[in-house]
Amino acid sequence: MIYKRFTFLVIVRIVLLLANVIVISLIFGDKRLFFNQIILGLLLIVQVAELVRFVNHTNRELAKFFYAIRHSDFSISFKQSIMGRSFKELHESMGGIIQAYKQVKIEKEAQFHFLQMLVNQLHIGIIAIEQNESISLINPHAENMLGIPGLKNWKLVQQRNPVFASEIEHLGSNGKKLVEMRSSSETHFLTVDVRTLLILDKPLKLITLQDINSEIEQKEIEAWHKLIRILTHEIMNSVTPISSLTETMQGFLKDKAGNEKQLHELKQETISDISFSLNTIQKRSDGLLHFIENYRKLTRVPKPNPEKVNAEEFLEAVRNLMSKELTRKNITLTVSATSDLEIGMDPALVEQVLINLITNSIHALEHSSAPHIGLRAYRTDKQTVIEVADNGKGISPKELGEIFIPFFSTKKDGSGIGLSLSKQIMSLHGGSITVHSEVNKGTSFFLHFRNQ
Repeated sequence: MIYKRFTFLVIVRIVLLLANVIVISLIFGDKRLFFNQIILGLLLIVQVAELVRFVNHTNRELAKFFYAIRHSDFSISFKQSIMGRSFKELHESMGGIIQAYKQVKIEKEAQFHFLQMLVNQLHIGIIAIEQNESISLINPHAENMLGIPGLKNWKLVQQRNPVFASEIEHLGSNGKKLVEMRSSSETHFLTVDVRTLLILDKPLKLITLQDINSEIEQKEIEAWHKLIRILTHEIMNSVTPISSLTETMQGFLKDKAGNEKQLHELKQETISDISFSLNTIQKRSDGLLHFIENYRKLTRVPKPNPEKVNAEEFLEAVRNLMSKELTRKNITLTVSATSDLEIGMDPALVEQVLINLITNSIHALEHSSAPHIGLRAYRTDKQTVIEVADNGKGISPKELGEIFIPFFSTKKDGSGIGLSLSKQIMSLHGGSITVHSEVNKGTSFFLHFRNQ
């Protein structure tokens, strides 16, 4: 509608201008109409100027409108009297668009301030780093954790806290890690999660930091309580009979008055009892020494030497290693892995973990009618997994929460260090070990390796 009116008014002006030109051409040269020619010539100049002004004024109004949109200048207004009624709708439309754009801008700013306030209130540190290493977002919690206020560029973090910056760079574009942050007065443990996002086709590295110091301290206390309980149980099992037998032997070697007996006063039966007691003390002492040796094993796990290992060949080698025991127990073991799957690990240490898990499965399958163990390796988006599954008796929910505690064992002759050792080995690989079990249905252990 606006365009039609504009076209109509331009055409009217052009028609009047042409009409004037025709009249001038008809009377041109007639001396009697000399003054008429001058008047019409001046009118022609006015018509051309007005036409140019009319068109240029419209362009200026549109240019002003687009400038306001581009620079978010919402103070601009269009006076209706300038262009008359024909452009009233145009001005109203442009004013409406500017007001709508202004409203959107206000809503976006309100939303931005709300999200900024929300981010600032979070008890999680958040840092957003752009491709040019400038920091576009950092909340106060992150500044407090790093001890560097007013961060604007990642290079400042590299200078002030090179250890933390190195850990972030080691994680690359995506990754998660527990980082220990030391200061002059205290130590903090942070879970660091790095994710790279594409915002308007530009990469943005998002880093989240969570201080889990209190959680770790709580878990450490709980772990110590469980460990002390088990250590106390094991030591008391050895020390109590030793103390009791020692007291009994002292009774054999003294008379009623408390004086020591002479050798000839001892009966053969008494000597036999003393010999039996000493043998028992020796056995319990050997058991205690064995217990201490197992404890030393837990504290001396070697550092892994990772290498690329073909998963299928590795699992087949483990099966061959355990084949004699599996055949003797009439247990079938299957291996499932793609031929091209490779895992970065120390094969000797992970082999030790799998032997322990398979041995536990063999024990759990003692009363199964169709005992079976499955070894499976597969890759997901974020990790590679080795699964050891059996259809044995399963693990009760109560025991499930304690199986990784050192010296806890469900077997009578078990040392209780196998799973604890396995957990340490997987932790040294930068991975983890998890378990899922249902009573009378079976148990599955999962070894998680981070994809390289």
